[in-house]
Amino acid sequence: MKTNIKHYEDIAKQATPEVLVSLMRQMLLIRRFEEKIIEVYADQDMKTPVHLYIGEEAIAAGVCAHLKKDDYLFTTHRSHGHCLAKGSAPEMLYAEFYGRSSGCSKGKGGSMHPVDPENGILGTTAIVGGGIPLAVGTALASRMKKDGRISVTFFGDGASEEGTFHESLNFASLKRLPVVFICENNSYATTSPISQRQPHDNIAKRAGGYDIPGITVDGNNVLEVYDAAREAVQRARAGLGPTLIECRTYRWKGHVGPDCDHEKGCRPMEDLNKWMKKCPVEMFKSFLIKKLFITEAGYTNMVEEIDREMDRSVKAARQSALPGREELLKDVYHVNE
Repeated sequence: MKTNIKHYEDIAKQATPEVLVSLMRQMLLIRRFEEKIIEVYADQDMKTPVHLYIGEEAIAAGVCAHLKKDDYLFTTHRSHGHCLAKGSAPEMLYAEFYGRSSGCSKGKGGSMHPVDPENGILGTTAIVGGGIPLAVGTALASRMKKDGRISVTFFGDGASEEGTFHESLNFASLKRLPVVFICENNSYATTSPISQRQPHDNIAKRAGGYDIPGITVDGNNVLEVYDAAREAVQRARAGLGPTLIECRTYRWKGHVGPDCDHEKGCRPMEDLNKWMKKCPVEMFKSFLIKKLFITEAGYTNMVEEIDREMDRSVKAARQSALPGREELLKDVYHVNE
């Protein structure tokens, strides 16, 4: 695999060796978490639909490295990577996917609706673009309360076609709100290519219409994402307003489920092969080993440690209790007494 070592080196100067290794581990955690789902999904006891994040790990890792525990995060149906990078426990997420009461949404949300308030995740939504105005709302609350928290929202290229995207950017700019907009442009909305939906594919350019910075980065280069997110987060914390970051990437698996779209004729196999050669995990691993930040043995140990953690988490999730019938209407309605 060809890696642009010089480009990595230039940005790596902004991070400590500990941060670089932490980014590697975070990306591996997301990758192995998702691959574990693929491994167990055929058993048919994980009933929730799953939207896998494989191929896009560098974005969640690079952005969330700059966030504090109480910063707000809103995301989409493809939420696993973001939740893990923000600090959600794998066991709690797996338990949710198995519909267990120990899950983060008590077994009622499934894969598309995790919630983890302790880590700033007030809820994720499968409505396209639905998390964008929510992040603007919490950013407005933070501005009014002067609590120092910022908001980050992840969304796909399809969400940039929703009216709420434009309304949110406009309002956030007008009020100089502490929010960072992260567009994960993987070129497809479900199976519809961006070339058939938009006159151009430069989503970051839309930021100019709202007088905020817009930047496009290689979403498979974790250090490029890390560097752009660092500046955007600093800008938000300093009260200078929002930033739109467009991360160019590609999801390896289908829109939903553990299969690949090319198997159904939805996307060309050539695209997948091209992007797999730009695997964010492998490219960063090659750089870290070449520059002696980690060794081959150290990398292998990291993978094995994470795999043991995933095995334990899935086992514990499967063994935890299903919600009782009495739980059906709990946390559904607020009753004024």
